[in-house]
Amino acid sequence: MKIRAYRTFFLANLSSIYDEMEAESFFYLILENTRQLKRIDLALNLDLTFSESEIENWNAILEQLKNEIPIQYILGSTSFFGLEFLVNESVLIPRPETEELVNWILEDAKELQNIQILDIGTGSGCIAITLAKNLKNTQVFAIDISNKAIEMSKKNAKKNDVEVFFMNCDILNTDDLNQKFDCIVSNPPYVRNLEKVEIKKNVIENEPHLALFVEDDDALIFYRKIAELAKKSLNPNGKLYFEINQYLAIETIALLKDFGFKNIELRKDIYGNDRMLKASLD
Repeated sequence: MKIRAYRTFFLANLSSIYDEMEAESFFYLILENTRQLKRIDLALNLDLTFSESEIENWNAILEQLKNEIPIQYILGSTSFFGLEFLVNESVLIPRPETEELVNWILEDAKELQNIQILDIGTGSGCIAITLAKNLKNTQVFAIDISNKAIEMSKKNAKKNDVEVFFMNCDILNTDDLNQKFDCIVSNPPYVRNLEKVEIKKNVIENEPHLALFVEDDDALIFYRKIAELAKKSLNPNGKLYFEINQYLAIETIALLKDFGFKNIELRKDIYGNDRMLKASLD
């Protein structure tokens, strides 16, 4: 069967669930993943075909997409900051907004030497590994409550040829980090249960709730604990970076001020939402 003909069939089967642009992006992601073919390759060779076994594989993937399983979980990997990361249902799928947070840290740290960084709630390891990959003479540490997430992040560190020191740790039940850091960063759970109505079905039904949601009556629980630990564990001139709930920027800033943090800077993400904070104690 010609690939172009299957593409028509593929898009038609997804038309009731996804818009055409998204469905088409799925098609070309899978095509590159399975056949190492790009859109241009198909445009230049209209006679490219799928074998029967390939069609069986594509049909299986198509059924998963119809059940709204994220394409990243289906393929088992995703791109983040130009690096490839393995992902499964044990970890959140890295998002573009988090790339912006990483870029902010890299901008601030590019002239620094011999710094120590801690990533709290590392998940797939995307923040820690990207920082380790792009910063020289830097020690990067990462912690997560999930053993399965730590296993995945270790695989990703090996895949991207970097050294990160991973630890299994429940941050809410930690009294001391037992080390000093120049940078502490976290993208903790921050979506309130009341905001679930805004979350797509494929996220709700597939991504780990432990890494996503907090109770409505204590939505800043992780920010409070991390700020408390960071106050004791940041070196002079050290920085604290957060990805935050867009609806709780004012409350998060107030919390940091209560802990004595200064020079608090709020940034919006590519979608215009309040998404990132930087703060220091000096």
